[in-house]
Amino acid sequence: MSNADVRVVVAMSGGVDSSVAAALLREQGYAVVGMMMRLWSDAAMGGAEHNRCCTPEQMADARRIADGLGIPFYVLDTKEVFRSTVVEYFLEGHRQGFTPNPCMECNRHIRFDWLLNHALALDADYLATGHYARIDRAEDGHYRLRQGLDEAKDQSYILSVMGQAQLAQTLFPVGEFPKPEVRALAARFGLNVASKKDSQDLCFLGQNDYRDFLKIHAPEILQPGPIVLKNGVVIGEHTGLSNYTIGQRKGLGVMYPEPLYVIAMNPYKNALVVGVKDELGRATLTAKRFNWVQGVAPAGPFRAGVKIRYKSPLYPALIEPLAADRIRVTFEEPLRDITPGQGAVVYAGDVVLGGGVIEKDDPA
Repeated sequence: MSNADVRVVVAMSGGVDSSVAAALLREQGYAVVGMMMRLWSDAAMGGAEHNRCCTPEQMADARRIADGLGIPFYVLDTKEVFRSTVVEYFLEGHRQGFTPNPCMECNRHIRFDWLLNHALALDADYLATGHYARIDRAEDGHYRLRQGLDEAKDQSYILSVMGQAQLAQTLFPVGEFPKPEVRALAARFGLNVASKKDSQDLCFLGQNDYRDFLKIHAPEILQPGPIVLKNGVVIGEHTGLSNYTIGQRKGLGVMYPEPLYVIAMNPYKNALVVGVKDELGRATLTAKRFNWVQGVAPAGPFRAGVKIRYKSPLYPALIEPLAADRIRVTFEEPLRDITPGQGAVVYAGDVVLGGGVIEKDDPA
């Protein structure tokens, strides 16, 4: 089968990465179709009029790129499913005292489920995106998700929700290039987005701070409550749990003989738990909803690298698969910023083995 017989739907955003992905595939002779999702924003509640990923300007850029490449272009109304999955996940996480990662949830439910299924409904063979990651096949035939060659732009962390079925029908054309080369390719292709700034996370917030968003959509989680030590002694009052992050030192507004840090949040008591530096950090975590990219968990414990945030380094650790899609991770030394709700993503070298959501400790 020649490339001309292979149909690829490209998720276009009007940005440089997805535009170059479409241009590369077009140059390689594939039958390319551009598709853009119209996502939810909170305009009705006084927030941003348009989601940052699909403003009229973004949509016009994407349509212009598609026209220039000579490919069809469609807009898919994704507002309601985006709101009911990604936005509600974000709100519910904060209600439970987590710091959720909505981008991972978007990849789980929107890009590589909702959008992929719409691409396949158009008789596409693949969905392509502008993510900085790579896909290849191991000697045993299973698909591997690997880090992008540009370490500074690598997005494999937020793609750890993918499995074999998704990887088999996905392409990441820019994952083999560093970002400067992608911009150079955009210039070579004559794309007017070559110097366009990169998009930001939390697209549904518009220009608003996430705290402003929570005040509108979940005001109950920004109620004042006690600041307590681990032993339960009340030493002050917080302004709402979602105004704080694990490891935070500044802005606590309490007096104490030693510097204090946020070490936990207890939404059941609406309490912010603080402690001295020696009480901050832990050497173990458990992660739930763990997705093994290969589809099956290893038979027993093994050593690997683990990322606990999108931009964190890889920390060496012992990984123990548990029942019910969970793992336990034991690091070689305590880490200060293990944050419930963020992803724990396991790597063997540059290969993603899987990822899950960091669970909370028992309430203090």
